[in-house]
Amino acid sequence: MTTQEILSNVFCSFMGTVGFAIMYNVPSKYYFGCGVTGMAGWIMFLIVNAQNYITSAVASFFGAFVVVLMSRILSVRMKCPITIFLISGIFPLVPGVGIYNTVYYIVTNQLTQAALKGIESFKIAFAIVMGIVIVVSIPRHVFHKVYYWFAAGKD
Repeated sequence: MTTQEILSNVFCSFMGTVGFAIMYNVPSKYYFGCGVTGMAGWIMFLIVNAQNYITSAVASFFGAFVVVLMSRILSVRMKCPITIFLISGIFPLVPGVGIYNTVYYIVTNQLTQAALKGIESFKIAFAIVMGIVIVVSIPRHVFHKVYYWFAAGKD
């Protein structure tokens, strides 16, 4: 990937996430946090996906992992529900094109291609869910220092 492509991906993931937040009526003071969360998840996806031996599902897992970590931290820092950052931050990782192609191949009676795309989309969606579940299930006391530092502004 060239530098221009990387910058384009980063900018588009930020703007797409903010657009999604606007569409779902997130309060405007959270737009920047939502954008940064989605952008960070997409950057992690790009970094992991650049490895030749890593699948998109594994890259989506790591992207979702970063999104949920940032969402937990930002929700404490900005005193709001985690879902504000989590739902909009996951947006760049959702396999929308894969799901669209699955339905397209079903409609055009290309069932082998539909099965391949459907399984791939399911793997990506499952990886995103696993990334969310793993981070959300970590108890609060594990993040105690991070929470205290962000919430109180102390070291």
